[in-house]
Amino acid sequence: MKPSPTMARAGPLLTAFLLAALPAEAAAQHRFAVFAGNDRGGGDTRPLRYAADDARKMHAVLTQLGGVAPDDALLILNQAAGEFWRALSAIETRIALARQHGERTLLLVYYSGHAKDGELRLGESRIRLDEVKARLLAGQADIRIGVFDSCRAGALNRTKGARRAPAFAIEASGSEEARGLVMLSSASADEDAQESDEIGGSYFSHYLVSGLRGDADRSRDRRVTLSEAYAYAYARTVADTAESAAGAQHPTFSYDLKGNADLVLTDFGSRHEGIYVPGEAPAGIYYVVDSNGFIAAEIQKPAGMDRQLALPSGRYRVRRRLADRLRIGEIQIVAGQLATLDETSLRDAPFSDDPVKGAMRDETGVRTSLGLGGLVQSFFDGPTRDGLFPPTGMLGIELELRDFFRRGWTWGFDFASGSTRAKVDRYGTLLPFRFSELTAGTAVAKEWRFGEGRFSASAGLRLAFVLMGRKFDEPTVPDQFFATFTPGLVGSARYRITKHFAMLGRGRVHYLLYNVDENRSLGYWELTLGVAYEF
Repeated sequence: MKPSPTMARAGPLLTAFLLAALPAEAAAQHRFAVFAGNDRGGGDTRPLRYAADDARKMHAVLTQLGGVAPDDALLILNQAAGEFWRALSAIETRIALARQHGERTLLLVYYSGHAKDGELRLGESRIRLDEVKARLLAGQADIRIGVFDSCRAGALNRTKGARRAPAFAIEASGSEEARGLVMLSSASADEDAQESDEIGGSYFSHYLVSGLRGDADRSRDRRVTLSEAYAYAYARTVADTAESAAGAQHPTFSYDLKGNADLVLTDFGSRHEGIYVPGEAPAGIYYVVDSNGFIAAEIQKPAGMDRQLALPSGRYRVRRRLADRLRIGEIQIVAGQLATLDETSLRDAPFSDDPVKGAMRDETGVRTSLGLGGLVQSFFDGPTRDGLFPPTGMLGIELELRDFFRRGWTWGFDFASGSTRAKVDRYGTLLPFRFSELTAGTAVAKEWRFGEGRFSASAGLRLAFVLMGRKFDEPTVPDQFFATFTPGLVGSARYRITKHFAMLGRGRVHYLLYNVDENRSLGYWELTLGVAYEF
């Protein structure tokens, strides 16, 4: 294997051009990409929160701005190593076909997840780092780019005679098209890659995406070379992790390229959809916050210079942090239009009003809520409903752990009890009785948040234990009891009315096997309305 002739661990020396062909020349260069994100790395690792989200964001920015057609991009989330290799083989087959038609090709492979002991860890499966590098070195694409956001991924870039620099230079004035391999990693060989609850992702991938959306465009030509994006991501990653408990994180790179043509990774000049900050706006860092309360992108605004950032349509909140207060406001990006940010429309606010979710989260990121509500339960089958299990009102309490497994997933525990009076017809005689019920359940659900997190909806699975009893008024008729486990589906909606209180509505559908005298498959529904306190 030919060693990479140049390698650098980023340091404070120079910024230059790096990589990729112009998206405007997509007809001349066919681009392909594989994006893999895996939050789990096996039993001896702690699950990540945002690796899959990082892969989604990279997929989005490069299919929107990077000249990669959606059909030529494969997104592999929380899958084993075999799926990764199958995806890469499928893309390599398409590359071979494109080359047969005389097309120049580019392949980008992105991975976010665990890495340890020289291996990428995709759940319980493993991929050796040197295998990935060998596969890229032997690839048929004219340009091959590997981006690895994982702990100690800098081992990919170890090369004898390495030098330290923030980026490496390719002559920008030449006309010879570039060919070869570039490898970027989010941390050096002895460092951990770090995530942030505030930005909802890893530092390196967040700043790489933000740079590719336009904030790394230092040449002001509405295009971003990967060298610009790398230098931007390097500087912001080092700065933001310098005071962390794990210490500063230093991205690295290596390359083996021939040719000296100017190379660009994203072109946002022709995409009139995003945010424009005019030159007269105050200098500083503007944070663009999405509807889930996470920083979608950042804009570093120099004094007297305008900035443009490509973002999908939607409503965002903008935050600018001053020494003693915040400046916050909202901006609406309409599909196909560029929204101009008027800084004078932002309002002063205390730091407690920070719209960024991470500013209000505890260290683990888990948020707890306690709910209290009334519910009604009824069986679908008429005869069963009228005589055996009558419709019953109950009072319930539940504890919910939000963002427990990962962001957007909840784990809940609930308890409810209630009773009602009814009559049953036995041989022409109506026997009155008191029906009572006690339930205890647990549910796992996926949650979606809207309107800056004020409204949320969820859907998931529930398992409950039910204990039902009938006590007849007639003393000669014995009391009856029935207990069983019952699986079901659950859906809910929540609207936050204050910082801590929310209105809650929930529906459940359950299956119950009644095996007294005979086996009967029954179904019942529950509707709940209540209030929740979010700690």
